[in-house]
Amino acid sequence: MTVEWAALIVLIVLALGFDFTNGFHDAANAIASAVSTKALSLRGALLLAGGMNLIGALAGTGVAVTVASGVIDTPHSLSVVIAAVLGAITWNLITWYFGLPSSSSHALIGGMVGAALASATTVFWDGVTKKVLIPMVISPVVGFLLGYLVMTTMQWLLRRADQRRANRGLRRAQILSAAALAFGHGLQDAQKSMGVIVLGLVIAGKQDDYTVPYWVILSCALALGLGTYAGGLRIMRTLGRRIFPLTPPYGFSAEISAASVLYLTAFVFAAPISTTHVITSAVMGVGATRRYRAVRWSVAGNIVTAWVLTLPAAATVAALVYWVIALLFG
Repeated sequence: MTVEWAALIVLIVLALGFDFTNGFHDAANAIASAVSTKALSLRGALLLAGGMNLIGALAGTGVAVTVASGVIDTPHSLSVVIAAVLGAITWNLITWYFGLPSSSSHALIGGMVGAALASATTVFWDGVTKKVLIPMVISPVVGFLLGYLVMTTMQWLLRRADQRRANRGLRRAQILSAAALAFGHGLQDAQKSMGVIVLGLVIAGKQDDYTVPYWVILSCALALGLGTYAGGLRIMRTLGRRIFPLTPPYGFSAEISAASVLYLTAFVFAAPISTTHVITSAVMGVGATRRYRAVRWSVAGNIVTAWVLTLPAAATVAALVYWVIALLFG
């Protein structure tokens, strides 16, 4: 086995490992609301989320092509992409340990930028700005506003309904909204690892364009689904209870709002946005309809801090990893 083949296999394993950590890191995004409102049991919710993540991952490749070709120029070495993935995995594990719902997507993009800068690879700043930074800012705002509007509409529709009966019906509806959100998570997040593997295949000369092979799609879908089923209880507590204590109407509204944003950005703009940012901001939006102080803004502030730190932190770790690889292997 040549060094190049060995490096490519290492990259593929790391990319699938990142997908797995993405799954257990972001499992809470899709199921925290449904579990906290008792619409689903924990294991039932994890099984649903894992299955819908897998199906969503098979539904498109537009975001994967953006990640593979629109963030950095094709590097001279696979070590650049390996360092990028290691930086993203490291940040995922740090934020998972502290229970912070940071963005796996932006950790990967930050890792790619950091490794590219460390290796003198060209960064497509225009692409990073248009496809990453602008959507990163806009998508949580849209999630917040849509969550607020959907919940306001829900309150008006249910103003004369029997609360107990309405909650019972919305618990059932939350199974569908949680499934829709998990599908959107698979549609968005599995494609990030697909893009990394495709970039590796191009660097290694195994293919000439950025078309995503079916085996890459299927393997990333399985890794994300399995990671989601493994679960992420630390982050689930933050999203399901600490930001705002959810009830079925609030949980349903947050999930539907977040899923809508994910579908729009994936199918229309092929932009790699953060599922974490969108669902967290939607939870804040639905909570704000009750009253301003109903949302625990101090917890929300800690989450926003993690969002802001994700890109530079993952970039720094990836740059350090690249320098270590370069020092050890020349």
